[in-house]
Amino acid sequence: MDELNKIAHLLPFEVLTDIKSRLTDWIASGGSWNDPYIKQQVRYAKRVAKRMGEMKDENTNNCIQG
Repeated sequence: MDELNKIAHLLPFEVLTDIKSRLTDWIASGGSWNDPYIKQQVRYAKRVAKRMGEMKDENTNNCIQG
């Protein structure tokens, strides 16, 4: 969960809300914070954060060149 908190500011609100809902539902249904499903959600969040950073870089370059 610490990993997710570190990148939360990089994620679109909708993505963060969806992941939080999935994690809450998982834990409420008896899952553990150490389950592979939780790790999968963190990996997804990292991929989205990376892509958001790439898009930001592309937009910055377009503004500089344009």
